[in-house]
Amino acid sequence: MAGKALNKKNLLELGADRLAELLLEAVKGDAARQRRVRMALSADRGPEAITADLRKRFASIRRGRSFISRKAQKTLTQELAGLTQLIETRIAPDAPAAAFELLWAELQLAPGLFERTDDSRGTLGEVMGGAMAAIGRLAPRLGLDPATLAETVFDAISDDVYGVFDDAVPALAEALGTTGLARLKALAEAARAAPPGEAELARYAFLSDRDARTGRARAERNRSLDRILRDVADAEGDVDAWLAQYTPEQLTYATIAPDAALRLLAAGRAGDALRLIEAALPGESDDPWFDDPELDAAHFACLEALGRKEDLRAALWNRFERKLCPDALRRHLGLLPDFEDIEAADAARRIVLDFSPVETALAYCLEAPDLSLAAELIETRNAEIDGDAYEILTPLAEALAPANPLAAVLLRRAMIDFALDRRRAGRYGHAAGHLSDCAAADAEIQDYGIHLSHAAYLDGLRRTHARKSAFWDRLRNG
Repeated sequence: MAGKALNKKNLLELGADRLAELLLEAVKGDAARQRRVRMALSADRGPEAITADLRKRFASIRRGRSFISRKAQKTLTQELAGLTQLIETRIAPDAPAAAFELLWAELQLAPGLFERTDDSRGTLGEVMGGAMAAIGRLAPRLGLDPATLAETVFDAISDDVYGVFDDAVPALAEALGTTGLARLKALAEAARAAPPGEAELARYAFLSDRDARTGRARAERNRSLDRILRDVADAEGDVDAWLAQYTPEQLTYATIAPDAALRLLAAGRAGDALRLIEAALPGESDDPWFDDPELDAAHFACLEALGRKEDLRAALWNRFERKLCPDALRRHLGLLPDFEDIEAADAARRIVLDFSPVETALAYCLEAPDLSLAAELIETRNAEIDGDAYEILTPLAEALAPANPLAAVLLRRAMIDFALDRRRAGRYGHAAGHLSDCAAADAEIQDYGIHLSHAAYLDGLRRTHARKSAFWDRLRNG
């Protein structure tokens, strides 16, 4: 007889005593799970009890000095995420100020933890981001002194090395209010005007020239101060103050111009936004591989806000022609009168069929999606396909297989040939899988046309790559 499902209803039937025994058995020897259970027990005794236990736990983490292994890091980040949730759900409803203090203390653990871990996967950063997001949800109910809060935020951002407090001003803007934002702005402006201190200069002692040391120290310090001033300007809705934090040249950077234009649009200054974006758009001589969809999206938004429909259609078509962007084409076609869209769609199809490199055209077909166009492209330009582009060819082959098995087979053959011709032993397993898929599709293909039948293709592989035993062993062993 099948056992009962492991769900809440069936567990409740065991009763409190039996569940307690099972829980104690499950957490035995597992310090992290034991802490989680103790925190849950403290939470039932009220905010004061859980606050005390959380402070003890944070103090314990701060005292740590040894390197944290990847396995231990995973456990720790799970614990910290759980503590963030615990603070937000069990403390914040009754004691928002205490919850803020605890979340802030959790964020202040970051420098020590980053120094003791390898966070190349960003898991610790995500947890700290979660704590800041919780602060943002808590901010409207804080009721803290705005000036004092501004000083707390200023000190945290000024000393922040790992970017943990980057979003502090947006998160706390409502709690800071007009008074707090003004105080924060004054602190940043005063610090920006002051010369670097000796401690700041000491970081660049390796530079013999004092002016060079001063310049480097000032630039490093001003990065965080400029962030504060930009965020304050955003919170106050002062787009000109936000723009003033950048030089005219910086406002032409593709990483900055879209944000600047969107702020101008929000302020009802579409003409200014368009002029800024036009200065940032790449010219004909710029790198053809460069692409910044955010820049183009801001350009489209400016043209739309100004009611320049013809220019918008032209800009959308230009993006499609340059980058084979399906969204740009769809939007362009949607702006055309009846029947003109059919002609434009045919022109777009011809552009895709002729586009180089062919892998970009195949990627377009996958994203659009347009599998009939992909099949035609594969049939006519099969010899150009780079079998190394497996991140495109594999999902496209899977999508094509049901209705266009020959096109799917040709893509898989390209990947097989690349792996074997280039002796990429690490891909032999994948190549063997592709060949098995080709064999399975053989019965569905009535006519290979100008292409080799499966039997002829397999025979050619056996002759050309007979000595690649690792591949044939993978094929035999499935």
